[in-house]
Amino acid sequence: MKEATGIKEIIKPENLAYARTEVMLNNTLSYCPGCGHGTTHRILAELIDELGLQSKTIGVSPVGCSVLMYHYLDVDIQQAAHGRAPAVATAIKRLLPDRFVFTYQGDGDLAAIGTSETIHACNRGENILIVFINNGIYGMTGGQMAPTTIPGMKSSTSPQGRDVHSMGNPLKMTDIVATLAGTYYVTRQSVHTPANVRKTKKALRKAIEYQKLNKGTCFVEIVSNCPSGWKMTPVDSNKWMEENMFPYYPLGDLKTPSEQAEK
Repeated sequence: MKEATGIKEIIKPENLAYARTEVMLNNTLSYCPGCGHGTTHRILAELIDELGLQSKTIGVSPVGCSVLMYHYLDVDIQQAAHGRAPAVATAIKRLLPDRFVFTYQGDGDLAAIGTSETIHACNRGENILIVFINNGIYGMTGGQMAPTTIPGMKSSTSPQGRDVHSMGNPLKMTDIVATLAGTYYVTRQSVHTPANVRKTKKALRKAIEYQKLNKGTCFVEIVSNCPSGWKMTPVDSNKWMEENMFPYYPLGDLKTPSEQAEK
């Protein structure tokens, strides 16, 4: 008898638009609705799968929203103390140089307590990938002002907005590491639209493949929203990010291998 529904037609391979990679574990994400962490996890999982690196990948996640990464990616993952992921990744890569090693860090971790580890790992040119999620706030611990909170941006500890005269200027970590001799590829992307997801995936693919060249540190910043910390809906937070975060943290490559070759 003929099928009563067209379900079998829908799931035929030629009609399949997207399927979950097996590197992404089938666990419910703990991230808030609209957050960029889940999308970034998915991109990393897809690339690890597509490049055949699942058995050779070691990720390092410290304290913050990234701390549960081991619950979602089916690869070896080492936890690190707050801010120390680049130091732990350095040790892993030096001991196991044939592995693909990456850190996954938020701005409260990488740009605050981890500033020293980040800068010195990049300056040494450690052959690792650093993935930096920048939502301009401490997302996990209550929405406090972070080193990356932009001028005028409100947080639980800057309810009137960040005043640079009393609170200092935001720290543009990606711009800083791009000036260091040890970095090989430095870029800033986002994951808030399909087009930007494709650009970010392309950038991360480059960063992963560059690790095989042993030319230095690759650093990929992803400017993200934090709907819960910003007290906005996901849609409104994406709009606010475009209008306020991107002018301060413009998207695009900051340092590429071709630019270095020209010098």
